[in-house]
Amino acid sequence: MTQLDTATQKNTLITLVADGVSFQVDVSSGTPAVVHWGRDLGASRGEDLASMTAEGVPQSNIDAPLVPGIWRENARGFLGRPAILGHRRGQDWSQLFTVTSLESSPTSLVVESVDEAAGLRVSVSFRMQPAGVVLISQTVTNVGADAFDLAELTTWLPLPDHAVETLDFTGRWVKERQPQSRPIQSGTWAREVREGRTSHDYTVVQLALTAGAGYQDGSVWSTGLLWSGNTRHLVERLPSGHTSMGAGELLLPGEGILQAGETYEAPTVAATFSSTGIDGMTDRLYRWLRARPEHPTTARPLTLNVWEAVYFDHDLAKLTELVDAASEIGVERFVLDDGWFLGRRHDFAGLGDWVVDPAVWPDGLDPLIDRVTSAGMQFGLWFEGEMVNADSDLYRAHPEWIFQAGGRIPPEGRHQQVLDLGHRGAYEHVLGQVDALLTVYDISYIKWDHNRVLTEAAHLGAAGVRRQTQAIYRLFDELKLRHPGLEIESCASGGGRVDLGMAGHVDRFWTSDCNDALERQYIQRYTQFAIPPELLGSHVGPTHSHTTGRVHSLAFRATTALFGHAGIEWDITEATLEERLALASWSGYYKRKRGLLHSGQVVRVQQPDDTSFVHGVVAHDRSEAIFAYVQLSAARGSSPARFLIPGLDPESRYRVRLVEPAGAALSVQAQTPPWLAGIEASGLALAEIGLRPPILLPENAILIELDRL
Repeated sequence: MTQLDTATQKNTLITLVADGVSFQVDVSSGTPAVVHWGRDLGASRGEDLASMTAEGVPQSNIDAPLVPGIWRENARGFLGRPAILGHRRGQDWSQLFTVTSLESSPTSLVVESVDEAAGLRVSVSFRMQPAGVVLISQTVTNVGADAFDLAELTTWLPLPDHAVETLDFTGRWVKERQPQSRPIQSGTWAREVREGRTSHDYTVVQLALTAGAGYQDGSVWSTGLLWSGNTRHLVERLPSGHTSMGAGELLLPGEGILQAGETYEAPTVAATFSSTGIDGMTDRLYRWLRARPEHPTTARPLTLNVWEAVYFDHDLAKLTELVDAASEIGVERFVLDDGWFLGRRHDFAGLGDWVVDPAVWPDGLDPLIDRVTSAGMQFGLWFEGEMVNADSDLYRAHPEWIFQAGGRIPPEGRHQQVLDLGHRGAYEHVLGQVDALLTVYDISYIKWDHNRVLTEAAHLGAAGVRRQTQAIYRLFDELKLRHPGLEIESCASGGGRVDLGMAGHVDRFWTSDCNDALERQYIQRYTQFAIPPELLGSHVGPTHSHTTGRVHSLAFRATTALFGHAGIEWDITEATLEERLALASWSGYYKRKRGLLHSGQVVRVQQPDDTSFVHGVVAHDRSEAIFAYVQLSAARGSSPARFLIPGLDPESRYRVRLVEPAGAALSVQAQTPPWLAGIEASGLALAEIGLRPPILLPENAILIELDRL
């Protein structure tokens, strides 16, 4: 670390640059202040920037220019929400931090500051990733003699005046991540989650945008938390007109009490800027996530999950039929879902007792696993290790291991309570039983569910969500350490725990419990704003959807499932021969194209109205692409509007052809557009003129391949 004196601080402007993004921090005022987060400013000099960003002093205000810095202290005259909220027995609630040291490189900056009077030391690190994503981490350490009660440590970033809109996501079970936007107005816009998990209502990233920004146009700033517990995302506009966005952990009362010498580490925030619209932001996040060492690198296996095929009715003969049918289709991973463990014939009993039920599996799981692996498939198994039923041996032995406060038993959710992994015994019980099964059986994959919210999440009376979140990260990492090659899927009643924090510990997310292809078009589109398709389970569900009652063609279901980590969740033993052949054809297509689907740049097209979606994946060298045109509802005109195909090389020519790996879409027209027979066109023409779609019936889709000539 370099110790700073006053003379050094006067000229300290640190610039981090990568891939056209510049992040500049000025510490000349004695506190780290982000003065620019946006396009690379190239040859701009520090003194020029300082002069351009300096502000005058309004009448009836503090008598000096305001520089709140990253910690936004009230002691500097800042009147918005401070980054740090807390106190020490009513004292030290107002701080004034002064930089004491910094360490910088071309891609990183670490600043440490202290308030001796308040007895607090803070640090912030900015790490610029090659894709232009800035990872921001903060800590606060109690250097005083008495406990400090920390209520909040939020990472705040300034937004330019021309960021005028915000976009985030809301949702519920089977309808996750639905977008909502609003103009940025005076006051604070807060999205808070108190479920103890990130929830179906979670905004994986929060966006700020310039007026009219779209998928390929305009500027976008976003923040996303690397955290899976309670969260808070904020946008604040002050009466002065200054706008900021913030993100941090939502601490429950007492979770941030720091004894003398203790440190709180805030969840890391991924900050992303794009000058090429939302798709540019998505591309940066994908390139960052894909470059991490923990990101899965093997081809994503076509998966069959048996939940909607058999539910709790586990029968070896029936499951063997499913294995044989799956093998014929080309499935590569077979997952046995809920119902295999002790006493689990329904969802009123069994959770917590992770041993194979001899009443259902008298010879253990070996007969099924042997059949699966001999067919060349991997075997996966379902767990819900953070939960317990009252009707279980575990609960009868250790009722004190559940979350509870005030001597009360919390209300049940799905007939279950939450196992407090903060108890060492509870943690070791879950780890031990899961580890034993992974040791005895040839299990290469686990689906880990989390089917209820946390209420009165108290560990020995104290709030325990933070501890629980850290415990599940630790448990997943330990299982992977003990069983190299193990893959884990995060499921929480579907998409209730899909976040950038869990992405560092699992290999797949179950995107939603809804396999309805129409609903999945929306859910997958918006989840993929931040999470790459190879991490998102997308299955061909039954003809008759179990969650909505809709009936969809196999072609529509299969086309929808293609754009993710594809799989099947359907009793395929009841499929007709024609359907099985279509599934086998689609399976082969997925395997041939997953290299592109799981590595390329996702492109979304803004249609003239809301009756259709257009989306695709383009190879980074722009040599090939796959696009889908999706008719969500009846087209407004008798001739549907053309759709454009951006993202290709404008100077190259492409062969364009319709592909139908799972059969033809349903359409009604006297004559089809001639391009459906195959054409050649330039990338520029495809982006500017586009193609006229066929007249599809609602809830149908076509698939288009483009190959550079």
